[in-house]
Amino acid sequence: MRPVLVYTASRIGLFIVTLGVLFLLGLHNPLILILASFVISGLASYVLLSKQRDAMSARISDKLDQPKPQDD
Repeated sequence: MRPVLVYTASRIGLFIVTLGVLFLLGLHNPLILILASFVISGLASYVLLSKQRDAMSARISDKLDQPKPQDD
């Protein structure tokens, strides 16, 4: 479960940093600020968090591939 938490925390952190930078650059309309932060952080996470995303998807795939225990 750790890779999922690391990736999720990294995405949230990247969104907050993007939000702060855009606010400091003068974007003060809340709706536009949130939408722009969402788009920019999404694009940045695609590039910057590829290793975390691969680790997360491998972990989820491994969990899905494990056989479920039989109830007798």
